[in-house]
Amino acid sequence: MTTASDPSYPAHWEADVVLRDGGTARIRPITTEDAGRLVSFYEQVSDESKYYRFFAPYPRLSARDVHRFTHHDYVDRVGLAATVGEEFIGTVRYDRIGPDGRPASAPADEAEVAFLVQDAHQGRGVASALLEHIGAVARERGIRRFAAEVLPANNKMIKVFKDAGYEQKRSYEGGSVHLTLDLEPTAESLAVQRAREQRAEARSVQRLLTPRSVAVIGVSRSGGGVGAAALRNLRDSGFRGHLYAVNEAATTDLLDGVRAYPALAAVDAPVDLAVIAVPAERVPEAVAACGEHGVQGLVVLSAGYGESGAAGLDRQRELVRQVRSYGMRLIGPNAYGVINTAPEVGLNASLTPAPAPIRGRIGLFTQSGAIGISLLSALLRRGEGLSSFVSAGNRADVSGNDILQYWYEDEATDVALMYLETLGNPRKFTRLARRTAAVKPVVVARGGRHTPAGHVVPGTRLPDATVSALLRQAGVIRVDTVTELVDVGLLLASQPLPAGPRVAILGNSESLGVLTYDACLAQGLRPGAPRDLTTAATPEDFRTALRAALGSAENDAVIVTVIPVVNEQEPQDDLADALRDAVAAYPGKPVAVVHVELAELVDALSPAGLTAAPATGPLPARPRPTDEDEGGYARPDVRIPAYPAAERAVRAVAEAVRYGQWRRANADAGHVPEYEDIDEAGAAARLAALLAGVGDGVLTLSEPDAAALLAHYGIRLLPTLPAPTADAAVRAARSLGYPVALKTTAPHLRHRADLGGVRLDLATEADLRRSYEELTDLLGTPDELLPVVQAMVPRGVDTVVRSVIDPAAGAVLSFGLAGVASELLGDTAHRLVPATDRDAAGLIRSIRTAPLLFGWRGSDPVDTPALEELLLRLSRLVDDHPEVVGVTLEPVVVATEGLSVLSAAVRVARPPARTDLGPRTLPSY
Repeated sequence: MTTASDPSYPAHWEADVVLRDGGTARIRPITTEDAGRLVSFYEQVSDESKYYRFFAPYPRLSARDVHRFTHHDYVDRVGLAATVGEEFIGTVRYDRIGPDGRPASAPADEAEVAFLVQDAHQGRGVASALLEHIGAVARERGIRRFAAEVLPANNKMIKVFKDAGYEQKRSYEGGSVHLTLDLEPTAESLAVQRAREQRAEARSVQRLLTPRSVAVIGVSRSGGGVGAAALRNLRDSGFRGHLYAVNEAATTDLLDGVRAYPALAAVDAPVDLAVIAVPAERVPEAVAACGEHGVQGLVVLSAGYGESGAAGLDRQRELVRQVRSYGMRLIGPNAYGVINTAPEVGLNASLTPAPAPIRGRIGLFTQSGAIGISLLSALLRRGEGLSSFVSAGNRADVSGNDILQYWYEDEATDVALMYLETLGNPRKFTRLARRTAAVKPVVVARGGRHTPAGHVVPGTRLPDATVSALLRQAGVIRVDTVTELVDVGLLLASQPLPAGPRVAILGNSESLGVLTYDACLAQGLRPGAPRDLTTAATPEDFRTALRAALGSAENDAVIVTVIPVVNEQEPQDDLADALRDAVAAYPGKPVAVVHVELAELVDALSPAGLTAAPATGPLPARPRPTDEDEGGYARPDVRIPAYPAAERAVRAVAEAVRYGQWRRANADAGHVPEYEDIDEAGAAARLAALLAGVGDGVLTLSEPDAAALLAHYGIRLLPTLPAPTADAAVRAARSLGYPVALKTTAPHLRHRADLGGVRLDLATEADLRRSYEELTDLLGTPDELLPVVQAMVPRGVDTVVRSVIDPAAGAVLSFGLAGVASELLGDTAHRLVPATDRDAAGLIRSIRTAPLLFGWRGSDPVDTPALEELLLRLSRLVDDHPEVVGVTLEPVVVATEGLSVLSAAVRVARPPARTDLGPRTLPSY
């Protein structure tokens, strides 16, 4: 008997998944307690589906069938169910078989697999999700292949296997199609899995942002409170769908002009989205009502959850479980709300009052409601619009990763702006950010960089500058403040990317031009000498100068500086028109304006100031190049961002330059090499054995265990022999062969040659005994020093290779030269895992002391290809096995030919619940 409470029950197989249509389901092992659910499920399956499953009419399950399908040992026989609420919507099982096709046990590595999905849920991707999860379970249990018998007419199931991306063989035998799938993940299977993940998660967000009907639960009759505010904002935003107010004490047909009901069940129409604004203790009742009514998604404005302490966190976890049990998704709790400015939707399900944001090309995500208010206000002041806005509060379910999935394919969003306090699953975030940044900019301001004591946002182990550099490698534009977030977003949303760092500066103030010039140099740009148009410059002078600067092949971007002219009443609309006319003639280069106390110019240049800005219909595309027309002014829909300080404009331009450089370099991002001698399965088995019986802590491996694990990935450690006595040292040296090195391994002396704990090139027994005596006399007893003997290796450059798991950046690969000087200067470079061949080559060239590897001052260049291969092998190890949480190879001596790894420290732990590896799954609580 196996139940969910039994110790043998594999609870780690439980997972919430997003299905193809954006709804959710829970996948879990089937237990003996599921007999009734299985019978009910089978009764709802059509006769045709039953025939496809059993190859014969099979109207009902016998008692023997029910027993067989609910009793599993979770090793040789496993069954999984996809559930919504308490009901099964799909099942899958495997039975291990031997070469003769009969039931077997390990070491047999093949299993027969079969699916059954309720007809009402076919087409939602249930079988594909079950295949991913049963495949992962099978690999964990040592099964390498699945076999399946499918009727030729069962095209849907054949397609599930065919589209999975696994290597497979097909044959036609005895009236059925025989399929064999190799369960070893391939590049194709991983690509299929991630494409399905993207479509499903994007669809789930789309359902939240494009509802056809919305109910606000918790609307007070007095008109006060967040529920009433959310209802008014929905009503006043011109929401195109049906709107309902829910208040248990409602006695009238209308609340604030909206149809009112005492309970959601009284609404005799579908409701796609519910906004919940009741006290936390009443939220479960509201969620249950939504689930029973078939609501697709929730925005929970209510507070009193994870932000309020341990009890609130428990309440939040239970909220997520309840929401997902109904197949819904959740924004919040403690959310500020969502906005979608698409004219066919007109959704403002937030606490943002009128005037709501105008339509634009910027997508905005925040974790903090207060920051969301600040950003919305800043965009409104600058006249910029939004495509969509999500302020997720505690982001217990829907997170920034889900929003990135949606924005990736959202044609209404050109730029993604995000304020994040944590990355949640950093591996997944950097993967999604890199993919999204390849097609549109992702700009991130991150809070919690310097976490105060007691704050709920966890800190990071890596320096903030390092985390910033790592995010930039993924294409993320990292800024420090919300002001910079808006500044950079405005430029990227309205201007093309610059082709390079050359900046032309022109304006009517020499001093402001010089300030702009200095700011460009500080940002690493290449400014030309500022062109002073003098304070007598007219709009026509600006137009002519800007056209000339944009038309010059010597410039990649232009910054225009403008100050007010004393005793002049020149309308700022005229200047704005002149600048827009020049940009329209040369739309391929970005332009930014620096102004001093010219608010009218800012308004005239913003989208809100364009007389032709459409209120409805398709958003205008960015302007395309046109033939130059010297004879008159054009009036295109051209936007030019304006900034009140030179430093802010230059920072925005510089970020666009760096992003453009990343986009061009990322066009050939390299690849992760395959090495035939890597034994991934052997490493997995060794890690499982090492972690058997280990709790939640971190285990530091012994040197032999570390060497054995690294060897699975082709990383060889130089043999080390202990030397507890001088005689033992001599025996070790004879075994290894002279010359040898004698070194201490005590933690306080490890890798500290400067303290005298390392003696090299000991060519004779006499040299070795003398050095041993000197070490013990100078530094302590052998028991304190833990001396060892190693063979000497060819001389070269001593380096350090590391990999760590950082909570803010994910898996990180690091490289630097060994020694106190490098540590003191912090001369270490980093790359995200998995590293490509281009990453590895760039990594070793990124440190300031890199010339020492390439023949500095006449020295021989070392074997950098061997060093790159070592980095790539270590990256593969850490990427393939989330159990490996830290590796330090120090020193790695890189010679003119080959390298030697002299020492290794490896730390392992049980993998976290979310690793971005394995089958698709939502964060668990």
